[in-house]
Amino acid sequence: MSSTVIRAQAKPVAESIDGEFYRDVISGLRQRQKQLSPKYFYDALGSHYFDQICQLDEYYPYRTELNLLPDVAADLNDYFADRGAEGLNVVEFGAGSLHKIKPLLDGVAAIRRFTAIDISGAHLHNACALLAEHYPSLEIQPIEGDFTKPLELAPSAATPMGFFPGSTIGNLNPTSAIHFLASARKTLGDGSYMVLGVDTKKDEQVLNRAYNDREGVTARFNKNILTRINRELGADFEPDNFDHSAWYNRERGRVEMHLCSRSEQSVRLGKENFQFRIGESIHTENSYKYHPEEFQQLAAEAGWQAEKWWLAEDNLFSVVLLGNQGQVELTP
Repeated sequence: MSSTVIRAQAKPVAESIDGEFYRDVISGLRQRQKQLSPKYFYDALGSHYFDQICQLDEYYPYRTELNLLPDVAADLNDYFADRGAEGLNVVEFGAGSLHKIKPLLDGVAAIRRFTAIDISGAHLHNACALLAEHYPSLEIQPIEGDFTKPLELAPSAATPMGFFPGSTIGNLNPTSAIHFLASARKTLGDGSYMVLGVDTKKDEQVLNRAYNDREGVTARFNKNILTRINRELGADFEPDNFDHSAWYNRERGRVEMHLCSRSEQSVRLGKENFQFRIGESIHTENSYKYHPEEFQQLAAEAGWQAEKWWLAEDNLFSVVLLGNQGQVELTP
């Protein structure tokens, strides 16, 4: 049996990504603390840089979680077999290069369909085509779209199980994380589950090294967002006039990533000019870290219940299985 790859678009699509991109950039640069959304890191080159980051010695989340996933898969296989699940539709949010889904596909017998959601369309479809070569009996559905918003999945009798590996949930502040988890519940529907990677609080030196690698790959990844804004929106950033900077903010429990202006400069975007002082930064990313009990409380506010935790050695990283508790109303 050959693999089926269903070409699909996210629904509903309210506007083009370019229009939303422009508005988000303009809005972010108008803030007192200038900021850009990390979801715009992931054009084709940004996705390539992130793949390189995942291979760095300093970047522990990728390899630690990858080493944990075979155990997660074995336990999930038993968990769903005990519940008589006839099939799972795994839905990966922000799918990227699809490396981490493979341990689940190898170890969980109930998986019948894989739905991959990502904002970078070309990268997504290439990754799905490669995955299909290795799993010819798997039905694969790529959806190009913003995974932070509710999306319409193709009809399936299989039980939906979200998959959100890495520390991507940490890129959202706690309020936004709650709303994403609630949105994911809406996408997945009743009786669904979700498997998430959650980075843990740990020694600050380990955290700071992970986001300031010696080879400068993270710096190139960070600056690439300016190159993308120039290319797609017609701005005139000089990326080399900005320095990458990242540190752990202990009070807020997060690593912050910034681009710091090396000089007084002006940047044009559309009809607007944005002034930068020496040392003034654009805040490009947060990566929140959680103790398990902290994240368990956060997930509960979005209507999820923690069913099972997996912790790596020395509590370096964690994975959690969430179950859908039912209807929960959130204030806007």
